[in-house]
Amino acid sequence: MAAFADHLSRGKVEVFNELGIDIVIGRREGASFYDAYNDRKYLNCHCNGGVFNLGHRNPQILDALNRALYEDEIDVGNHHLISGWKAKLAHRLATTTQDHCPGVVFSPSGSEAVEVALKTARVVTGRPEIISVHGAYHGHTGLAAMAGDARYHEPFGIDLPDFTHLPHNDLAAMENRISDATAAVILETIPATLGMAIPHEGYLARIKEICKERGALLILDEIQTGLGRSGKFWGYEYDEVVPDLVVTGKGLGGGIYPIAATLMTPKVHKFYDDEPFVQVSSYGGSDIGCAVGLAVMDIVESPGFLARVEELGDRIEKKLSCRGEMRRRGLFIGIKWPDDGAGILAAKACIDAGVFAVFANNDTSVLQFLPPLTITDSEVDEIINIVNEALS
Repeated sequence: MAAFADHLSRGKVEVFNELGIDIVIGRREGASFYDAYNDRKYLNCHCNGGVFNLGHRNPQILDALNRALYEDEIDVGNHHLISGWKAKLAHRLATTTQDHCPGVVFSPSGSEAVEVALKTARVVTGRPEIISVHGAYHGHTGLAAMAGDARYHEPFGIDLPDFTHLPHNDLAAMENRISDATAAVILETIPATLGMAIPHEGYLARIKEICKERGALLILDEIQTGLGRSGKFWGYEYDEVVPDLVVTGKGLGGGIYPIAATLMTPKVHKFYDDEPFVQVSSYGGSDIGCAVGLAVMDIVESPGFLARVEELGDRIEKKLSCRGEMRRRGLFIGIKWPDDGAGILAAKACIDAGVFAVFANNDTSVLQFLPPLTITDSEVDEIINIVNEALS
């Protein structure tokens, strides 16, 4: 704790000490992790926003990593060379979009994948403006931070031109703003840090129509909602909309090796045919990361997996619905109360009781609730019982 304060963040240590949640993460397995001090168990219902979609140290993911390292004898690879591992994972990702977005650019993190999407949209359209919504989070790097809520770029003095932020779920504002100067609209399919606010029916589809009419692109950030979290492979499938670019990350690395990807239509991806060496990344789509990503795809695309996610989400909603307003698709869940700060109190109560969950940073009335997609029936019962008792 002292070393963390000295070298990483004294402020974080002080806040956690004051709140009484000074947990030092130790061993971890499946749906749980343990405090390194006292070995207390915590059921993980945050999962780092989806990093641990398949639980901690998933055996299938570990097997894939070990095979890649010791049987296939690969390593990170070389981004200058052609890679069969990259090609195979890119193909698998493309098929999930019915090959509407077959072009893929790999990155080491979701922030960088968003960066790729925004840069690409600008160069392909020849336009400057990026439109996003207040309360969004798209990452911590320059363009990605600027597309997010002001709290993610103003503290760093980042104030780039041609970025516009509009209210979420305000279709009229979008219709009035998207113009022939707009390169792209970027949206989280469901904005997590804004409290899992489900988009109004037809919202995403109408924005895509407006973008198409006015020559702009639609980028959907599926870093949290994608890869089965919503009960469908992509969250946008609920709205029957097909974006021009899709961004994924977090869960693609199985909680073991970081990897992210930007998927795009052939028209957009043609830029990388014409400029094949313009986007370089030493660790973007590393061969090891792709081996892990393929194992993730095997699990999420296995028969019955997505139906199971929806079944578990429905079960949790029914058992916890009396605790607040439920916002849910699959196991992407927010519980909202009328008062600001209620989500903070709920998170504290859950953590004290042994369920690790956090509040929505840009709407503190909401508790984010993201258990692993691989939880067992007995773990679901345990979570429900603990949370009901804690929130009572």
